[in-house]
Amino acid sequence: MIAEDDTLAGYVTVHGRPPSFEGSDGRPYSVGVFSDDDPDVDGRYGAALLFIRWSADQQPDGHLETPYLARAPDPQAAEAALGMLTLAAIKQKLDALIADTRGSTP
Repeated sequence: MIAEDDTLAGYVTVHGRPPSFEGSDGRPYSVGVFSDDDPDVDGRYGAALLFIRWSADQQPDGHLETPYLARAPDPQAAEAALGMLTLAAIKQKLDALIADTRGSTP
């Protein structure tokens, strides 16, 4: 059974702030959702996750973003689809992005 705050939207509703995670690189990240301002050629809006990386003095010092994970006829619907992701699934996406970044660094 999924708890009320086990999804992205549920967490924000219950706690009044975005969830944060420790990435596989040991760094703290918070997560949000962004969507396109304009539709694609099929009239759909894409939405993705945006992870903000934080420094030890609690300043943003980088970010990672997923490719579009949802598409819908309007930005709100695309973002709502991502709001249904569990926090565990979001953490997996963060760690995959970190691994991809490490793999592309010489």
